[in-house]
Amino acid sequence: MGENTRITIFPLSGAILYPGLHLPLHIFEPRYRAMVSDALARDRRIGMIQPQRAFEGAPLFAVGCLGRIGEVQAMEDGRFNIVLEGEARFRMLRELDVTTPFRQIEAVLLDEPADQHLAAVERAGFEREARRFAEMQGYRVDWASVARLDDISLINGVSQIAPFDSAARQALLEADTISMRCELLIQLMQFFGRCDSDDDDEVTLQ
Repeated sequence: MGENTRITIFPLSGAILYPGLHLPLHIFEPRYRAMVSDALARDRRIGMIQPQRAFEGAPLFAVGCLGRIGEVQAMEDGRFNIVLEGEARFRMLRELDVTTPFRQIEAVLLDEPADQHLAAVERAGFEREARRFAEMQGYRVDWASVARLDDISLINGVSQIAPFDSAARQALLEADTISMRCELLIQLMQFFGRCDSDDDDEVTLQ
């Protein structure tokens, strides 16, 4: 693990970021406009982390991802459109007592295992389950492009956009290796696929 660091956070349920991936955000609340202005004046870094519940000041999940503001569009009324570029996952140590309108934490950056790969059987199993899940959900996927992705881009990319609930997406973010994340993704696609198919059956019977 890396050294402890102070991170300005944007607690947003359902918004997941991974190292190496991008997350577009529309910033309109005054405190988060202040957060972006502060980040742009400092080091352009903001931590994305999910709150555990949907109320103001709710406790946070333990793991988030530090992002660097890449593209930024500042509007005349003070709103921003930004794109965060994921840099590193972090584990929160404690929330800091601050006077800023936005929350800040002390965290440790997590080292990602270098040069991660899936075994051929893991990759094949994932792609098979992903095809089945996409077909059940009615998604149109360019599978030729999927086949060209490296293992990390594929697994993290699907984990970031997967239509699962916040707790499931958090579990994916907290998985420490690509292999563990791949295995969990397969389990979640099977679980949520079954749930959706059960719902479809109920609609059909009515």
